[in-house]
Amino acid sequence: MKSRRDFLKDVGAGVVAASVGTSLAADLGFSTAFAQQGTERLTFGSLEPLVSLMQETQAARLIPQIVERLRNGTSLRDVVAAAALANARTFGGEDYIGFHTMMAIAPSYHMSQELPEARRALPVLKVLHRNATRIQEQGGTAREVLRPVQAGEIPTGRNGAEVLRDQLRQPNVNDAERTFAALAGTADDALNNVLMSVEDGADVHRVVLPYRAWDLMSIIGRDQAHTLLRQSVRFCARGESPRYRDYMGGMRALIPRLLDQHRLVGRELGTRTAEDRWIEDFSMTIFRSSPAQAAEAAAAALAEGMDPNAIGEAISLAANQLVLRDNGRPNDEGPNKPRGSIHGDSIGVHACDSANAWRNLARAANQRNKVVCIILGAWQAARDRSERGGNFLEQQPYPREDAREAVGNVEPNRLLGALEEAIRGRDQVRAAAVVHRYSTTDQPQRALWDTLLRYAISEDGALHHEKFYRTTVEEFNSVRTPFKWRYLIALARVTASGHGYAAPGHGEACRLLGV
Repeated sequence: MKSRRDFLKDVGAGVVAASVGTSLAADLGFSTAFAQQGTERLTFGSLEPLVSLMQETQAARLIPQIVERLRNGTSLRDVVAAAALANARTFGGEDYIGFHTMMAIAPSYHMSQELPEARRALPVLKVLHRNATRIQEQGGTAREVLRPVQAGEIPTGRNGAEVLRDQLRQPNVNDAERTFAALAGTADDALNNVLMSVEDGADVHRVVLPYRAWDLMSIIGRDQAHTLLRQSVRFCARGESPRYRDYMGGMRALIPRLLDQHRLVGRELGTRTAEDRWIEDFSMTIFRSSPAQAAEAAAAALAEGMDPNAIGEAISLAANQLVLRDNGRPNDEGPNKPRGSIHGDSIGVHACDSANAWRNLARAANQRNKVVCIILGAWQAARDRSERGGNFLEQQPYPREDAREAVGNVEPNRLLGALEEAIRGRDQVRAAAVVHRYSTTDQPQRALWDTLLRYAISEDGALHHEKFYRTTVEEFNSVRTPFKWRYLIALARVTASGHGYAAPGHGEACRLLGV
């Protein structure tokens, strides 16, 4: 079994082709299946001037213009829509920083809705700055990936989603693009047809990209479903390689076997409710299991008639343990991810974002994809625990007993100040303990969220702060009361870990907004 780092090298190799062009990529030994789609430009109707502005303007000049447009009546939704379409047209899901920025756009809008009017644009402007910077680094409009595509024909008697998956296994992105164009009649059609290909692997970017594209549609509408989900078609093609097939081969054989063994396709899914103890126990079953065992457990629970939402809750709790138990990076991984840190692309952050995405895609998908998303969510949570490093079975979750005792005498009305101090000191231990103590008081919950939100916006987060903050909100709102505070404790740890690395452009955005 190849390590996650080895498999990401393959994904990175695909991204090289996006960076240097297909001709040079072929000379370097990468696939030439990614031929140019033609010179005609993909355009977006009345949003096109704003989309083009996003692509053509450097960040330092773009942000003042966007602030002025907001003052003059342009809606924040339109700004978000234009940012997403500019990102999709430029990168097409093929650039690492580009697709991370895409995955932050919807979360930044949701964050904005938690803020007072004067500050509402701040998280969106933060992501716009990142988006514009990367677009210019990659050549702007001269290097656009997405072009108009003609719908192909689905062979008679074939399932279109299977045709798409098989083309992406070759990989032949041009045929796959034409097939997907034929399949994407409605937003639901587009999602369910691309999901079979997404489900041919299980890694964080592969699953979060389509979920956050789907989430964007709740903000900007479904008219651009094809454009947004095309990114996943191209992402899957870029990641396919002999090494990736080896890495995912066991999973690709396991899922069809479980579907057949438990007769899960086409059956009415159960609605059996679960007691809190069942959720807790099942989450630890997933946490302690091998990936195959976790997948088997999820499939068996579905076959027994358990509500898929209950299984999804257990998967989320298992992933949450990977943040709570993480002892931090063993070594420095760059200037903004020092030894001991857990923000950015850490095991736990990635696991939580993945579990959240599988769970939400299951809610949106048809019956077959719902089942597979639940099973893969369990498989990936167990894989992240067992194969990405760290002795998580032996490590105890934060806050540990000594840390809880250290804050036991802090007065309730001083806890927020203690949290701020811990965050600014990058003291994950104390931050987690303070939030745990806060959960035992009658202090207002919103004040705690506001503190964590402020730092999620002001700090860079190594590409992940917006996404993880939104994951935390969504999971907190959907799990049962006894489990909710685990997510806030995890967010406090990540927030403290990521402090001290200011988000580029944040100070200027504050000045422009007068806040």
